[in-house]
Amino acid sequence: MNVLAINGSPRADGNTAHMLRTVLDVCAEAGLDTELYQAGGRPVRGCAACGKCSEHPGRCEFDDWVNGLYQKMKAAGAIVIGSPTYYSDLTAETKALIDRCGFLSGSEGRSLSRKIGAAVSAVRRAGGIHTLDSIQHFFLINDMIVPGSTYWNMSLSLQPGDYDRDEEGVGTMRRLGENIVWLVQRLQTVNE
Repeated sequence: MNVLAINGSPRADGNTAHMLRTVLDVCAEAGLDTELYQAGGRPVRGCAACGKCSEHPGRCEFDDWVNGLYQKMKAAGAIVIGSPTYYSDLTAETKALIDRCGFLSGSEGRSLSRKIGAAVSAVRRAGGIHTLDSIQHFFLINDMIVPGSTYWNMSLSLQPGDYDRDEEGVGTMRRLGENIVWLVQRLQTVNE
């Protein structure tokens, strides 16, 4: 099973990316295939609710990187979406991704159903819970399994490198990775 992490931050090597890499490192140590996809900072359109995906299931009318990433999401067993907190919510790229992929999944009869989905967020002080909720609502409405950790899946990080100094945040990401591995192993046992 592979674990796909999606960085919704425009900073490819910022705190959110480091958080996602911590989760992926734990998964890789357990023998899972991992990939980090950089979504933030790439031009993207939001969902126009045009309904074209119902005419061409699994394919968005807007032909950009979202279509390819959606295919990766369908192939993954676990998806971790990370976004920094911008004005108490997620980045525009992350919002476009979850809206469009939600419609794409629905157009194919809930293609993301029963996959593992986890959200992480870098936050300066507050607002991170709303960011996590926004991403987790995407997972829940798509019938996915959402693991937790020892605290909210966030780190109090503003400046580059803040996450790496946030012991509790690093521990939370490591435990999230462990919980994803645990779920993957249990799901593989059930499906054997």
